[in-house]
Amino acid sequence: MLVFHDALRRDLEQLARVAARTTGDPRDILRISVGWADFKAYLHVHHTSEDEMLWPLLREELAGRPDELLLLDAMEAEHAALDPVLKAVDAELAAPDGGSGRLGDLVDSLTLVLGGHLKHEEAETLPLIADTLTQEQFLAFGATHPHKIGAGVPRYLPWLLTGATEEDTVNVLALLPEEPRKLYYDAWQPAYVAQAPWGPQD
Repeated sequence: MLVFHDALRRDLEQLARVAARTTGDPRDILRISVGWADFKAYLHVHHTSEDEMLWPLLREELAGRPDELLLLDAMEAEHAALDPVLKAVDAELAAPDGGSGRLGDLVDSLTLVLGGHLKHEEAETLPLIADTLTQEQFLAFGATHPHKIGAGVPRYLPWLLTGATEEDTVNVLALLPEEPRKLYYDAWQPAYVAQAPWGPQD
């Protein structure tokens, strides 16, 4: 969960970098950027998995504990608050004639809303999960991500682990059989880096 959050924060930094470009139209980069598409897709997978599996499981375990149930209500409301911001960024990228010129402001709003949600979840919800669910229950939730991503796992793993610490990378890959671990290092991660998903870095 924390590695995934770090990947989202990394992409928010990339979004801000692109939006702040002073040469050319930053929208032109994001329109063709697989980085923006990956960010949206994996964020959707993660939050859908939480909404469909994790929060209902916690609600069942926390029946009769109104304060904790209010926290889950807040998590769901924060997920819902992200949707209009994501749609606004997409609308700005699709707008003709230079759009409204608000791309930077929209990226700032997305960073504020998502960043606040991640902090809230880490500070209050993750400790609650650790105290409430068994390891088997949490691993079952984690398994929903690759199931939803399906054939896209060779792209998802490099997205998830780009910029991660060596310890986090080793721990995540330890959940996989030997063959996909080897494929990650030999093929999947080099191919992802070579694609430059967020466009030129200069």
